[in-house]
Amino acid sequence: MIRHLIRCAAVLAVVGLGACSEKQLTVQNGNQGDTKRVLGTPQDAENLLGTYYKRWSSGVYGSTTDMEGMANIMSLMNFSSLANNCQNSHYPFVNATNFNSPGNTCSGEQFRLYSFQSEVARVASDLLSRMADSGLTIGNTNPETDARNFRAKSFAEFLRGISLGYIALMHDSAGIISPKMGTGDECNADPFTNVCRGKLKAYKEVMDSALAAMQRSIEYATKTGTTGSDGFPLPSGWIPSPTSYTADEFVKLVRSYRARLRANVARTPAERAAVDWDAVIADTKAGITADNLITTSTTLGPGNSWRQQYESYSTWHQMPAFIIGMADTSGSYAAWIAQPLGDRGSGKTPFFMITPDLRFPQGGTRAAQQADFAISSCAGASQTCKRYFVNRATGGDNFDGPGWGWSNYDFVRFHSWQTKGDGSARNGNTIFMTKTEMDMLQAEGLYRQGKFAEAAALVNITRKKNNLPEITAFDATSPVPGGARGCVPKMPQGSTVTCGNLWEALKYEKRIETAYTHYAPWYLDERGWGDLPEGTPLYWAVPFQELQARGTAIANLYGTGPGTGNAPNSSAGKSTYGW
Repeated sequence: MIRHLIRCAAVLAVVGLGACSEKQLTVQNGNQGDTKRVLGTPQDAENLLGTYYKRWSSGVYGSTTDMEGMANIMSLMNFSSLANNCQNSHYPFVNATNFNSPGNTCSGEQFRLYSFQSEVARVASDLLSRMADSGLTIGNTNPETDARNFRAKSFAEFLRGISLGYIALMHDSAGIISPKMGTGDECNADPFTNVCRGKLKAYKEVMDSALAAMQRSIEYATKTGTTGSDGFPLPSGWIPSPTSYTADEFVKLVRSYRARLRANVARTPAERAAVDWDAVIADTKAGITADNLITTSTTLGPGNSWRQQYESYSTWHQMPAFIIGMADTSGSYAAWIAQPLGDRGSGKTPFFMITPDLRFPQGGTRAAQQADFAISSCAGASQTCKRYFVNRATGGDNFDGPGWGWSNYDFVRFHSWQTKGDGSARNGNTIFMTKTEMDMLQAEGLYRQGKFAEAAALVNITRKKNNLPEITAFDATSPVPGGARGCVPKMPQGSTVTCGNLWEALKYEKRIETAYTHYAPWYLDERGWGDLPEGTPLYWAVPFQELQARGTAIANLYGTGPGTGNAPNSSAGKSTYGW
């Protein structure tokens, strides 16, 4: 009996809603999930639904106790010597793996996204099922035509799409919770709760379900012939943002998320090439037309814990040179790349560069770059920083760990949000999805279709804005303008560098413009581009907590990455750049 009750609590913590029953137990536990009670009235159901975007966001962005810190270290977007949240245990070049044994130090980080997103998918699916099969109506008129009901269905399908989608991005498989799930084999009911949890399906199938849910979300949002005046826009608290989510604006957001998910689920260059790029292009063209902003709140959510840590600097963050060095025109990057990996940073010498790219501090010396841009210039409320990166103040170099991670540079694009927000720290509007991300997804699709001039036109938008010469050679081989020394970006080739081409310029613009804007952006792109360091794990296994709940023996638990006992083909090969 005790074992049953503990088991019930564990399952409810994962799925959120569901009822446990024991014949011997008749007392109603007020802390226990009870779907009928929670969804007992239309207003209760709608109120609950309206909180679940924040719940999704909390699972993805709400804590440093998740996988993002590891992914950012592995993709060379961040460097930290700290053991916090398994950062230094996931350095590249050392055959780090994603361990998945009970009690491993990363177990909480590796379970958070999976458990939160499973809960979001279950709640959204349960509401949709009750609307379809149990007579639940959110509106007060005919549910077959009522605008308020269609708004609820649209939002619930959006939640299903982004929750299943993010599991598929990061993990190898998951149970697909759906509104029509019955009691047969596909249900795979939990033996103690009878709650359907779904058989484990491979990430591609999970993503297919996510994309299909987002299509239904779009169809519900654009349903014609609806009645009632209380449909769209969404209530302002459902997605806190300065944007009023009319049906049109909501569909733009859904299509933008769908473009991101469709492209980024790819684990390898072959999978990335096989993406339905026509669909990605169509979604980006119909997606957001300006940077999407979210209104964060330190008390009510949503928040962004990793962005907060990176903007705090100190030992949590500095920019390693592997990617940002591609902007260098002084020869420093070429000299750095020519050194053996273990010699980079020797003598506690951090990487310094000079670049015409205006997203970086300008000047030929460290003092000049510090004078060009100090973070104090954008520490006030609602300010825009002059640069995305800063050459930190002399004396702030707290180096530890391998020297290849050391540089003079920190990311500061969102420093105003971190210090003052729109009036107080981390309370206010901040970028959540950039228009440039959508442009570069579209450009990638066009490039892969051989439409080089159209791709270059999109790449040139941010190049021109940031003082880089526009690309005028519309092919796959010509170097970007600037000459052997002055071109941006450089492209490492083992121990040498050369000028990048249109493809490298596209990747460079996307990296610099999306750095720290969303969950693990460089990691998701680089694994599909083939740019991760050799041996980097390509995904995370189903967390051991979920596997054990499904009856998997300890001997059959597995991790990912190189090494015995890990999933085969779960680590990156030699990268495009030779590292």
